[in-house]
This record gives sequence, C-alpha cells and structure tokens, in this order.
Amino acid sequence: MAMPSPGYSITVRVELPAGATATAALTTAVASAGGALTALDVAESRTDRLVVDVTCDTKDEDHGARITDAIASMPGAAVRKVSDQTFLLHLGGKIEVNPKVPLKHRDDLSRAYTPGVARICLAIAEHPEDARRLTIKRNTVAVVTDGSAVLGLGNIGPLAALPVMEGKAALFKQFGGVDAWPVCLDTQDSDEIVEIVRAIAPVYGGINLEDISAPRCFEIEARLREMLDIPVFHDDQHGTAIVVLAALTNALRVVGKSIEDVRIVVSGVGAAGHAIIRLLLTQGARDIIGCGRDGAVHNGHEGMEPFRQWIADHTNTAHATGSLTEVLAGADVFIGVSAPDLLTGEDIATMAPDAIVFAMANPVPEVDPIAASQHATVVATGRSDYPNQINNVLVFPGFFRGLLDAGVSDITDAMMVAAATAIADCVEPEELNPSFIIPSVFDSSVAPAVAAAVRAASGAS
Repeated sequence: MAMPSPGYSITVRVELPAGATATAALTTAVASAGGALTALDVAESRTDRLVVDVTCDTKDEDHGARITDAIASMPGAAVRKVSDQTFLLHLGGKIEVNPKVPLKHRDDLSRAYTPGVARICLAIAEHPEDARRLTIKRNTVAVVTDGSAVLGLGNIGPLAALPVMEGKAALFKQFGGVDAWPVCLDTQDSDEIVEIVRAIAPVYGGINLEDISAPRCFEIEARLREMLDIPVFHDDQHGTAIVVLAALTNALRVVGKSIEDVRIVVSGVGAAGHAIIRLLLTQGARDIIGCGRDGAVHNGHEGMEPFRQWIADHTNTAHATGSLTEVLAGADVFIGVSAPDLLTGEDIATMAPDAIVFAMANPVPEVDPIAASQHATVVATGRSDYPNQINNVLVFPGFFRGLLDAGVSDITDAMMVAAATAIADCVEPEELNPSFIIPSVFDSSVAPAVAAAVRAASGAS
C-alpha cells in the first residue's frame, strides 16, 4: 500500500472563520483524508477570518485532490490556492553555473579572458595534458542520457529526462564536490550517441551514462571506454552493483551467512541485474539464478542476446527452470531490480530461514516491504520512507571524486569492490542490525571514504 511521500507534498492556502478550533479542524480534515500533515502556518489573521497554509504529504496527485476537497468542505472554508511543492522546487531548474574567480575590474577580466586567456590556450595547445590542470576538465562530468529508460518511467525522451539529470548533477556537487552537467541527447541511435559523446569529451574529466535502455547501453559503454581516455561509468549498471554489494555485505553479517554459501535470486536481467550478478560472482557467489519476464534464465533458451547469454553461461549451474516464485523457494537472498508487485509475503515465506530481501523497483517495490518483513530477517528497498534505502547516491559522487583525483581512465572490478567495502564499513559493527545495514545518503563520511578507496585501488598516490 502506498504511503504519503514528500514527493507528493502539497500546500493548500485556505481562508476560514477565526475560532479556537479552526486549526484543529484543519488537522482533522487532513487526517481524515489520509494525509500526513507536515506544517500549518497562519499567513493572515483578522478578527473574524484566518488564512492558513496547510502543508502535507500525499500518496499521489489524486490523493492530493481528495485532501483539498476535504479541506474545502469544512464549514465556511474557501480554498484560495493549491501549490505542489515538488513542482515549486523545480521552477527554473535545480542547478546553475557560478564563477570561481573574481571578475570585479579590468585586471580580473584581462587575466580571466582576453588578452591573458590566450596564453593558457597556447600552453594547452603545446601540452594537451595541461588541460586537466588549467581548466574545468579536472572536476567536470557529463551526465549523458537519451531518455530511453528513465527511472521507472521508461522511454520518455531527452526533454522529459532533463529534471532527473539535473538532480543527478546536483547530487554530484552536493556529495562529491564534482561539477556535473546534464547532456540529454535527442537521438536513440547508438552510433550517433557514441560519436556525440566522443566529440564533447575534451571538456570533461569523466562520462556518466544514465538511463539508456538495455542492451544498447552495454554497447555504448564498451565502445566509449575503448575510444576515450577518460573514465566512462554507467551508473545504472556499476553504481547499482556497488551499492547492492555493500548492502549485501552487511546483510550477510547480520544473518551470519557467507556469500559463497547462499543461494541468490536476481529478478531483472537488464543493465542493473547483469552488473549485480557480475560483481557478486567476482566476490565468490556460487549459486545465482537470474530471472526475466519468462522466469529463470538458463542455457535451454535459444536466441538470447549476448548479455543475457552471458548470464545463462555463468549462473544457474543446476539448470533450474520455472517462474520467479518457483525458483525463489529455498533461496537465501532475493535481489529485485525489475518491476512492482511481483511477489507476496507468502512467496517470501518460502525462502530459507533468515532470508534477505532487496526489493528495489521504484517507486513500487517487487514486494510490499511490510509483508516481506513478516518472513525475512533483512528487508531493503530503494525508497527513502522505509529502513535500509539502497540508493546509488551512496556511490557515484565519491566514486567519481576518486576517479577524477586519481586521473585514471579505466574503471576496474577492484575499484568497484573497494567502493562497496568502503560503503559497508561506514556502518560501525555496533550500529549494524536488520534495520540498519547501509549508511544514510546524508552520511558525510561516505563520499570521502569511497573516493579514498577508489584512489587506493587505482594505485594513485
């Protein structure tokens, strides 16, 4: 069941008769409609009338309309305006560019721009490697998408994807001190995307591929890594795999099991699922079954695309067949990066004792977390309103901070494992419990720890 969320927060400005019970009546109206009241502010006051701003979290837009109707139906009440807090936050965009140097008089201008800047241009023309030292290249990442696989929204195109990429850029800056910029491409042709990114690469110290549909994303990433001398990171693959490994490391500590001995079922064999399986195998996992829409992936299927065939070749050694619910029976770990409401609490009950459930489909998980917690020892989701939020923001700011600081071009398994270990170790042993296996996205120690781990794994000083 959906819960009220800040993502659907509204503020209702309502005028109503003044009285001792006026604000209490507003609170009752919101509660009766199922809203979560977060603020109640008197905007205007007269002897006989009050104007009050009522802010509350709702479940969705329809729920917000029902709460507004409940307020409007109060005796003597008149709703003046309804504001959607999420839309207000996005007005004019979420990021901007600010100069790092003073531009207050002619001397400043002469050094930052003409004629002084010509000296810097000539120096870089003679020694291209100095671009990292003398320009924004040393700290800048392009967040590249074609809008073909955005969040849980699907193929909504580059313009509709822009708010997500803006948000990503803001997180890069907030948590990693990295200057990132959205690059939303109006093409879904793989050759064109590769060529465009190749052409703009001189500006950037790294490329973050985002929300590009599988299997195209695999090809695009591989080709760009081959041709560019800067790191190319596909967050839907590598960021997700790293944070899942971090969370699983601590979840296994909680239940006292080892990765070599557990049976893991992964729902979703696209970009994220493929990368998760690959990283878990490098860490010693020996019993993994990947599940797609048609059930367990195995070598009995013919005509599979190469990345799904790789999963078939490297997992499901017992050649299990059947649906997700069938292969889940007896499993120790469920990892979902697929679709909402695929499982019930009864399905989780068929898992092994002390089961671990990572239901990460967003915004609606593969199984209701409350139902899952009745049977599993550790339950995690991608949502912020439940314990154990598994979120890529724990990874990419610090990971790119480390890459940029090290000045490396290749991303290795050793770096990803080091990053996962650093995230897991940000939870102290005395803090670890079934409801706290992963640090908060606001834990300021995470990004520096990840950056240091990546630098160390890269061999950089």
